[in-house]
Amino acid sequence: MCVGVNSAVVNDILRISWPDLQWIANCTSDHWQARIGDPSLMGWITVFAYALTCALAVAVRRHLPRHPAGQRFFWSFLALILAFLAVNKQLDLQSLATAAARCTAQLQGWYGERRGVQVTAILSLILLTGLYGLILLWIIRKAFWQNAVALAGLCAILAFVLVRAVGFHHVDALIGHDIAGLRINWILELSGISLVAVNAAAHLLHIRRDGPT
Repeated sequence: MCVGVNSAVVNDILRISWPDLQWIANCTSDHWQARIGDPSLMGWITVFAYALTCALAVAVRRHLPRHPAGQRFFWSFLALILAFLAVNKQLDLQSLATAAARCTAQLQGWYGERRGVQVTAILSLILLTGLYGLILLWIIRKAFWQNAVALAGLCAILAFVLVRAVGFHHVDALIGHDIAGLRINWILELSGISLVAVNAAAHLLHIRRDGPT
């Protein structure tokens, strides 16, 4: 039953007309406005951490040797992900996507069945993330240990993003708890960023000391 409903929803989405898109755009603009998503000090610290680590990833990408193959692609991918998350941290683009999806559901009449669609979307996102992870593992297989810490950091960051994307209230409440005055979500997100930064710094120190090989 759920599969049938989701198939019908997909068909409805694929048949969206230009007037429908205009209505969805107007509806979305009524429910979402571009503004600073997290104006707190920790919010800006996290943005700075993403930006700094992105710069480190770009530097690593520029100085890495061509072999073992795959390292340059891996660090290019990291830089793109970090840059996007730095922007998204304050623009809150997932809220834009949520508002657009809600307006689409209301227009096409499947808002009452949105739970099944949400579950399908979340599972699809998890599967795609896992698939991309396996592809990255294959790409850097010959230099896995040199980049293992950054890969672990990327996994931590994406896990955090997926948890927030799910939007379950009890999960949000859990990661919103404090430990010694620090929120769990701060610890999770900054820990992943730190792992990537540490691996990038290690690469750059090695290259500076020994030169590209």
